[in-house]
Amino acid sequence: MLHCMTSEPEQQIGVGTQDAFQRLWTPHRMAYIQGENKPTGPGADDGCPFCSIPAKSDEDGLIIRRGEHVYAVLNLYPYNGGHLMVVPYRHVADYTDLTGSETAELAELTKQSMTALRTASGAHGFNIGMNQGTVAGAGIAAHLHQHIVPRWGGDTNFMPVVGHTRILPQLLADTRKMLAEAWPTV
Repeated sequence: MLHCMTSEPEQQIGVGTQDAFQRLWTPHRMAYIQGENKPTGPGADDGCPFCSIPAKSDEDGLIIRRGEHVYAVLNLYPYNGGHLMVVPYRHVADYTDLTGSETAELAELTKQSMTALRTASGAHGFNIGMNQGTVAGAGIAAHLHQHIVPRWGGDTNFMPVVGHTRILPQLLADTRKMLAEAWPTV
């Protein structure tokens, strides 16, 4: 639980010298750091989370929208509030492996994601892209996924740079509900 800043630092006996810093604990990040839920290999049956998410309910899988060929899902380890991904159901690694129908629907759900994020959160801009291959930064290289990261003027602060910590103002379940309600009707 995040506590508001007070004039008196919280006393924590036995954990070092008292100082004026508040602590923001993000234990959920340890799962990502340690590789929890990472595939054990490149195949769809090697524990790929993007292959298992569609079998869950929208709420449990953090799915915002399901299409015929792709789906939109919140990122469990977001760079910003509302960070979502558009993912093909089919287990493919490379953008060039997509069919024409998959490519078209990935593009359409990306556009719809932007509209929903603007409606729900007033996003000023976006970082959109996909990392192709482990060397390019893909956390799960075996299953293609496109990131849509909403941005706001002034949203960059010292926490990610100095503290390697992201401040997210909303729980993922609440973000999923908000975006699902704001999704454009087609």
